[in-house]
Amino acid sequence: MPEADALPDKNFHEDVPVTSGGFFLKGSGAYDWGMKNRLARIFRPTSRRTVMLAFDHGYFQGPTSGLERVDLTIVPLAKHADALMCTRGMLRSTIPPESSNAIVMRATGGPSVLKELSDERIAVDIEDACRMNVAALAVQVFVGGEHETQTIHNMTRLVDAGLRHGIPVLAVTAVGRDLVRDARYLRLASRIAAELGAQFVKTYYCEEGFETVTASCPVPIVVAGGKKLPEQEALTLAYKAVNEGAAGVDMGRNIFQSDAPAAMLEAVSTVVHNGASPQDAYELYLELRRRQDRLSVA
Repeated sequence: MPEADALPDKNFHEDVPVTSGGFFLKGSGAYDWGMKNRLARIFRPTSRRTVMLAFDHGYFQGPTSGLERVDLTIVPLAKHADALMCTRGMLRSTIPPESSNAIVMRATGGPSVLKELSDERIAVDIEDACRMNVAALAVQVFVGGEHETQTIHNMTRLVDAGLRHGIPVLAVTAVGRDLVRDARYLRLASRIAAELGAQFVKTYYCEEGFETVTASCPVPIVVAGGKKLPEQEALTLAYKAVNEGAAGVDMGRNIFQSDAPAAMLEAVSTVVHNGASPQDAYELYLELRRRQDRLSVA
């Protein structure tokens, strides 16, 4: 039987205004629900930041040191990261489907490390990305590179497809051999990517003026780890980046090439999400590494 609308015990809370809260991520308030939900899988709503673990290096340089066996080196680390950045081949073949991580999937490729890297094409169909339930698609953008326009067109095509399907796009600002990683270049590349529709941007940290890079970009910026650094230096990079406006880090070699990858990933996470100082995070890393060493001996 249908409910009688005249029942006296209904409470419509007429004295409580209906709230219409915005979304927690910079520049993301106008997106559809599905895209916001995917972004909330990548960025923790509590800290508004992310720790991404990148291991997509093989798409252009083959079995990178530390990634010879992703099933042995990366899969055990996944629980310590918010998101995994990888290719669809590695996702299907190696990452357990019960993983709770957000997946940021590399969507462009073509040339190997032996060729001109900026000559990339879109390498993933949007329907396959939907089938794999990815949280975002990543595209390399070579601002100032030989094939600059082509890579930007790759990005805009993915942005259009992503908007149709509720999948955000991460624009990765690639720096070629002849480009300088200074604030002027990073501002240019990040702003172009955001202006043309990328929902978030991955770029490099620079010592001078990085806060101008994050301030001038209207969408979240995630900082690349870059080359392998000593652990304390990598933790300092993460600390400076988030304190100067970055919404997180995407580290690869500084994690999987570390002497204690799980310990390093946990230390990075405490910097990004908890605001730990580089020294405190490094001490945590050393303590976790000692525990690991004791367990391995036992």
